[in-house]
Amino acid sequence: MFVRTLDAAARRQGTYGEYRSTLTIWRCVFSSCSGISLLPAVKLAFDKAAAALCTILFPDNCRICDRPLTEFSRIPVCSECMEPPEPFAAEFFCVCCRLPFINGAPLDAEGRCPLCRRGARGFDAAYCFGAYEGRLRELIHLLKYGKVAPLSGSLGQLLVTAIPRDATFDTVVPVPLHWRRRWDRGFNQSALLAEPVARRFGVPVASALRRRRPTASQAGLTSSRRRANVAGAFEVKRKQAVEGRRILLVDDVLTTGATASACGTALKRAGARSVTVLTLARVDRRIGREPFRSEPAAQGVAL
Repeated sequence: MFVRTLDAAARRQGTYGEYRSTLTIWRCVFSSCSGISLLPAVKLAFDKAAAALCTILFPDNCRICDRPLTEFSRIPVCSECMEPPEPFAAEFFCVCCRLPFINGAPLDAEGRCPLCRRGARGFDAAYCFGAYEGRLRELIHLLKYGKVAPLSGSLGQLLVTAIPRDATFDTVVPVPLHWRRRWDRGFNQSALLAEPVARRFGVPVASALRRRRPTASQAGLTSSRRRANVAGAFEVKRKQAVEGRRILLVDDVLTTGATASACGTALKRAGARSVTVLTLARVDRRIGREPFRSEPAAQGVAL
């Protein structure tokens, strides 16, 4: 309206040509459209300059490969080491718990392992992204023991790819830490990993489980001792959050499934309709398989 009023006044005063030239220059310099189109380019240039300055003032190395970082990020890992590792693969595995085997002898005609046939698992199915070794293991250690919490976003995206696309759930429940370990670490890595998974399915995250007592590290224990270590260690603190619901139980690592079974049992007793376990990695304990040797023994593996 303002421009049209000036346009009419310029016609009456015989200065229309001069007015139009001035208006064209004004639009080129101050046009909101031109400004908006330039903003992304300006922001990108500013971000690159800021990142370059930060790498000069605060040099750091990648926590995985130890090469100098060339990009500024909240995650001290280079872009190459952040590339998704290879997904977990096995020719023979249980259709319920996904436990891998070197051959199909332990599986029945339906593809179930002995524990699943006996109903010894406290969950209905289990999925994982990759094997607990190599770069994936180092990234998980960096999240948990290096306390690099922002890494949970990238690792959470890997979790999302491990679930079948047609799967449906009502609630995502993270495996809880004892309050002392939670206080020491500053966060529960399972709760952080559960957030992107819950967004993928459009369901809430419910901290429905509580660890009733602290448990010793599972590292180095046999399967039977692992089960005894966590037996009765979990309880449901909010029954209404799980009753009649399809639960997706999220954690970082699955070893023998002892902790997952204990959590699943507690959820089922509280009325959960089904319990599916989802973890970032799984320890591959197949006999004769070359173990990963370039790292020290696992520090307090949770499952």
